[in-house]
Order: sequence, then C-alpha cells, then structure tokens
Amino acid sequence: MNTILIIEDEQSLARVLQSYLEREGFQVITANRGDTGYDLILTRNVDLILLDLNLPGMDGMDIAREIVRQKKTPIIMITARVEEFDKLKGLEIGADDYITKPFSPREVVARVKTVLRRVNRTEETSSKVETAGLEIDVNAHTVKKAGRSVELTPSEFEILLVMARNQGRVYTRLQLLEAIQGQSYEGYERTIDAHIKNLRAKIEDEPKNPTMIRTVFGVGYKFLSNEE
Repeated sequence: MNTILIIEDEQSLARVLQSYLEREGFQVITANRGDTGYDLILTRNVDLILLDLNLPGMDGMDIAREIVRQKKTPIIMITARVEEFDKLKGLEIGADDYITKPFSPREVVARVKTVLRRVNRTEETSSKVETAGLEIDVNAHTVKKAGRSVELTPSEFEILLVMARNQGRVYTRLQLLEAIQGQSYEGYERTIDAHIKNLRAKIEDEPKNPTMIRTVFGVGYKFLSNEE
C-alpha cells in the first residue's frame, strides 16, 4: 500500500483528496502547515507528496527544494498559482507534476497513479545503460558520471533513460511526456524543458553548451554519446 502525504492548508480540500485516495486503496496522512508537513517527510516513509505552495509555517517551494536535496520522493505540486513562471519554477526545482486549482479530485488521483506507476515500473530491458561516461542502473534507480553519483529526480531519471536507450532519436516534448508518463497523460509540454535544463546542469560538463542532450530546434531533443 502506497502512502501519500498531503500538505494543504485548505482542510476541506485535504479531506476530499484524502477520501478519494483512500477509496483507491492508498494510505493517506495530512498536514495543514508547511513546517509540520516537512517534519512528517523526515519521520515517515512516504511514497508521494501532494504539496500546496502557499502554506503557513514553511513555503511549499522551500519544502520542495529540501525534498529534492535530501530524498527522491515524487512531488505533485498543487497550487492556485497559474502563471507559467510559477509552473516552470516548481518543475525546475524537481517536482514531477503540477496541478492548478480548481481541479477534479479524480484528476489528482489519476496523476498520483501515473507518477507512482512510472516510479515503480519494472524495466523489461537491460538493467544497466553505459554511455558517454554515464552509468545508468535501472534496478537501483541511480546514475553515475565518471564513477561519481548524480542525484536525479524520478522524472529526470526516466527522461535520461528513455533518451540514452534510443541515442540519436529525436523526441518531441509530447513524446517524452508520453514515454515517461503514459499515453493517457494530458500534461504541460513545457515541463520537459524544465527537466532537460535540470538534467544538463547535472550531467553535462558545460550545461550551456551541451554535448549529450542536444536541442533539435523546432522539434525537441535527442541524446548523443559523442560530439558531432
């Protein structure tokens, strides 16, 4: 049974989400303050976090930064902030998905299932990919560059794995979303840009002049093991 932590100061909304998630078989714990929610993250085993951004006690963005820095727990941000800047900022921090209010609780449940399926998915192909000085261990969900560990979020890991396994193939943003989250996902394609920016910062020698993850202007991205 997966455990979901809801950090949301609107208690009526948190109760509705809890009810829908529990009906789907999830165990749910809640917090209505950022600081108490952060304490739960540190003391409880949590499989996914539904995180509001506008919280008393500790801002949701600050919580997300700490989660990404200390753990690999998937994050779905829930907020009333609808500006594209806020969406990209949250995703650049390392969130896996982003839902703006108002929303359907059923949509939230569907997003939770999609992210958990991706995180828990058992790969049928080779358990390791070695390319361009990177060692990607599928079973351990780890990445090393020149023998040193590289910390990636679940979404970053899946994007890198898909592209590294299909070197030279050009992926559109939508194809990358579908590859990591399924054909039924109706997402925000610009999320891929944020994840790619994060990946480059972590694996490229010169993130502003990438040699592995290349931009194909007007189309999307491709992965190459050697400079062309």
